[in-house]
Amino acid sequence: MAQAAAVARQPRAGRRRTGADPRRLPYLLIAPAGLLMLGFIAYPVLSVFYYSLQHYNVTKPWKNGYAGLDNFTRAFTEDPLFWSTLVFSAKWVVVQVGLQLALGLVLALLVNQTFVGRGIARALVFSPWAVSGVLTTTIWMLLYNPSTGISRYLADVGVGTYGTSVLSDTGTVFWAAVLAELWRGVPFFAILILADLQSIPKDLYEAASVDGASRLRQFLHITLPHLKDAIILSTLLRAVWEFNNVDLLYTLTGGGPAGVTTTLPLMIANTGIEGHDFGYASALTTVAFVILLFCSILYLRLSKFGGDRR
Repeated sequence: MAQAAAVARQPRAGRRRTGADPRRLPYLLIAPAGLLMLGFIAYPVLSVFYYSLQHYNVTKPWKNGYAGLDNFTRAFTEDPLFWSTLVFSAKWVVVQVGLQLALGLVLALLVNQTFVGRGIARALVFSPWAVSGVLTTTIWMLLYNPSTGISRYLADVGVGTYGTSVLSDTGTVFWAAVLAELWRGVPFFAILILADLQSIPKDLYEAASVDGASRLRQFLHITLPHLKDAIILSTLLRAVWEFNNVDLLYTLTGGGPAGVTTTLPLMIANTGIEGHDFGYASALTTVAFVILLFCSILYLRLSKFGGDRR
């Protein structure tokens, strides 16, 4: 009997030795997609690093060749536009992310309440997020038009003067662009925060009410701690996106007037596409990449993302 059982087990054992390990199957299935993603991501990144060390201007091919760190030296010591765009980029990110977070949190708290027409209100709040940057620019350019936009109707009631364009005034263009981007960006925070709000157990609020905690104390000690990771992740993502924002500023202001709304990515686009200096544009892109990587790691470390919520 024992000998027969051993013989019966032999084919099965043989199949296990000769067959593929089932634990490898998931990796084999995702390997083609993983290789494609690696190619589409790694190749452009490595190309940028390579061209950042080259003189590569398609309009001056006789000057093309190895540059070493010349492009980086030019950015940090010879190009004053680099520093002004970097400062404006930081200002743009801080203002945008701060205002979008505050307004998005308020909207999420409002639409999380129970009231008649809540579904319609949520749809209206979230709808700007589905609008592209170029279409957003078109809407706000019509609103800012000095002949047919808001400024004309404000002038009719005595606020401002006729023919005033907020996009051509260096004193108002920044906040005009901020308002347009806020309209598109606030729903992003509202969506993520609302999703996390709905995961908070209602029992916590009921227990806090029984203990006599006010609405403010409930918000500070229950709501905010539970929203910590959602806020950290959303602010990080939005900061990266706002830093790389090109479509809205390029189509709304073109970086003007007088270059006061030119961000570093917009400068990179102008340098590469309009100036055809791809070597210098690649060096600026590398600098932007290092800045974003360093700030992201520092932010996650300081915020203790994923840590204990208590």
